[in-house]
This record gives sequence, C-alpha cells and structure tokens, in this order.
Amino acid sequence: MIIDCFTDNPVRTVADVRHALTKHGGNLGTSGSVAFQFHRCGEIVFATGGDAAAEEKVLEAALDAGADDVINEHGESAVLCAPEQFEAVQQALTAAGLHAAHAGVVMRPSNRVAVPEEIEDDLIDLLEKLEALDDVSDVSHNAALPVE
Repeated sequence: MIIDCFTDNPVRTVADVRHALTKHGGNLGTSGSVAFQFHRCGEIVFATGGDAAAEEKVLEAALDAGADDVINEHGESAVLCAPEQFEAVQQALTAAGLHAAHAGVVMRPSNRVAVPEEIEDDLIDLLEKLEALDDVSDVSHNAALPVE
C-alpha cells in the first residue's frame, strides 16, 4: 500500500495513519519501502461493459493518441500512458468522442495479490478509514479486490 499525504502537521498525520494501520493488523513502513511494486502512469478508464466494438474503438483511439497500452478487464478499458503524455492522450480520446469514467496519474501496481476472503472486509474497511483521513490524498494498493 502507498499512502500519499499532504499535511501541515506531519506528527499528527503519521500518528493517524499508524493508528488506522495498527488497528487493522498492519504496520507503517519507511517512506518508499514498497515503491518498487508500483509504477507511476497516466490511466484513463472507460466503461465498455465487455462490448467488443466499444473496446476496439477505445484501442484504436488510444493507439492513435500515443498511449502505451490498453487493458480490458471487468467491463472496463484502461488506457495507460506515460505521466508526461497524460494530458495529450486524454484530450485526444475526448476529441475522438470517448468519455472516461475516471482518469488521472496514478501509482499502478506491477502485480495484484489475491486477498483471502476472511480478511477482505477488514482490508476494505482499512482502505475506507485511510481515505477518510483529512491529510490523506490518495491510497494505492495491490490487492485484488472484487469489483463492485
């Protein structure tokens, strides 16, 4: 898990994050200790619903826009690009008539890890608690959670 925070009081923020992690059986690592498991990239996601024609349209537009990759899974097409190309790719996809479900420069995990069912709810609760903290701006994780 990578937790991005912006704060004017680092002592309070570290204590809040450490408390949430400890309460759910986790611990706080050093800054950057899991960064090797993620890569920063632009991600533009389209809800295609598994429609092959819609996925093909996204693929063609993405390749024309200069995207690096398109991943189709769970009824969505995720267009991946370098962070510095994000704005140009997003504008080209919008100009092609595609409307993204969500888009941004994210920390994308290199591999997803299966989560045992018995701790799935606890992990989801932890993620919600971390995202609810005022100083936490983003939480990236590599857990393979069910799509809701």
